[in-house]
Amino acid sequence: MMEFSLERGGAMTVGPVEYVVVGFPGNNFTGEIAPELAKLVESGAIRILDLLFIGKDAAGDVIVVEATELDAASGFATLDGEVGGLIGPEDIAHAGMALEPNSSAALLVWEDLWAAPFVDALRKADGVLLEGGRISHELITSALAALPPSA
Repeated sequence: MMEFSLERGGAMTVGPVEYVVVGFPGNNFTGEIAPELAKLVESGAIRILDLLFIGKDAAGDVIVVEATELDAASGFATLDGEVGGLIGPEDIAHAGMALEPNSSAALLVWEDLWAAPFVDALRKADGVLLEGGRISHELITSALAALPPSA
């Protein structure tokens, strides 16, 4: 998990910062995730720091596409956040390598606002995060299914 030290109008604790690359094989992007992302922003769970769309054409060339250029991405244009500047050319190239021709992806960077109080307490306690990560949906689903039924 990456952690940025961003200023937000004073000495405020910054929660963990995450990135995700969401692929859309066959460029089948419908925009259905925008309303759910908006709910997370509106609830104060996350803060969008950067958002970018990329695509790979039939020849294998990676292109950057602005949300305003995609009809299906119009819902992203209304998201409240400080979009821009964190996703760089190296990030685009890295994500683009994983794309198949004629597919696309959304690259998102957000701050986990819900975790900021915990991070602040951890720092005040002189605690150090030694490791963290995400467990894939497939892995956790099968692990939970293998547990004995609860009483």
